[in-house]
Amino acid sequence: MRSTLLRVGRWIAAEQPDAADPTDWTRQTCATWIAALDRMKVGDYVQRTAGLGDRLGKPLEAATKAGQITALRTFFKDCQEWEWLPRSFDPLRALAIPHSITALLGPDPRVIADEILAKLLWAGLNLEVADLPQAQAGHFYPFELVRAVTLTWLFSGQRSNEIARLRVGCIRWQHDGAPITGDSHQILARDSVCLLGVPPHKTGTAFSKPVDPILGQAIDAWQAVRPDQPKFTDRRTGEHVDLLFAIRARRVSTHYINNTVIPMLCRKAGVPAADVRGNITSHRTRSTIASQLYNAMEPMTLFELQAWLGHRSPQSTQYYAKITPNTLSKAYSEAG
Repeated sequence: MRSTLLRVGRWIAAEQPDAADPTDWTRQTCATWIAALDRMKVGDYVQRTAGLGDRLGKPLEAATKAGQITALRTFFKDCQEWEWLPRSFDPLRALAIPHSITALLGPDPRVIADEILAKLLWAGLNLEVADLPQAQAGHFYPFELVRAVTLTWLFSGQRSNEIARLRVGCIRWQHDGAPITGDSHQILARDSVCLLGVPPHKTGTAFSKPVDPILGQAIDAWQAVRPDQPKFTDRRTGEHVDLLFAIRARRVSTHYINNTVIPMLCRKAGVPAADVRGNITSHRTRSTIASQLYNAMEPMTLFELQAWLGHRSPQSTQYYAKITPNTLSKAYSEAG
């Protein structure tokens, strides 16, 4: 906010020096500044441009414009509330974000191409000890832990923060509504339901969701060899819990998937770590799995997908439930 206010100060001094004092601002001044901001480029009215690189001179993104408008609106709102400035205009209305900018805001899930995801799935399912990154002292994490983290990322559709905060005993097995064990010989894995207990997250409380049995078996394999660890404080709830992915009294970092797991899988699968939509990141599988479930032969409904993703609002799910061109073409043909 401080940088934004300095940028506004440089602009007003250059374009309208008579209104350089905040007490002289009016609704018209606010409208003039928003119009100027909409035409600004990266590097305009800043003090240093050394770190901007090839972005220098490019148009500002919608999120940047919205952030700068919000910063100035907060400044005038607080100054009027603290009676530092007279109430000559209403900041909430005069410095509202224009619809032309808000229309460009919102999550933009970057779905991974099917062929790339298929190779990553193959690499994860065929992961071997030799594929693990190795330091001078050997492997940093046990193979069972790495495989469990990898398959959780590939099959659960969860955020990296939620994966790092999974608790011991998060996997439950059921068959015909009755609990069973993951290594039961009486029930085939394809006939059983594997439920994953998701901890409280940024949009809701804890819940359970069905996942592929392969994921449940990988987590059970890690729990079978996991050494006893001290309890950790859940950073969201403040509870003392037994974190699933912890070793040597340290929790696995939320950045472990992006920094280690994804590069490892890309090397094994022979695919680049980035595509036309940007770097392959942990969150991209969440949108990809959601899109696949929404476009399957027997697709999930929007409300079922909302429950599976753990969204509080169906509007959030709509950002993830992207209709693929194949599904749209089929629906167009069947419409006659």
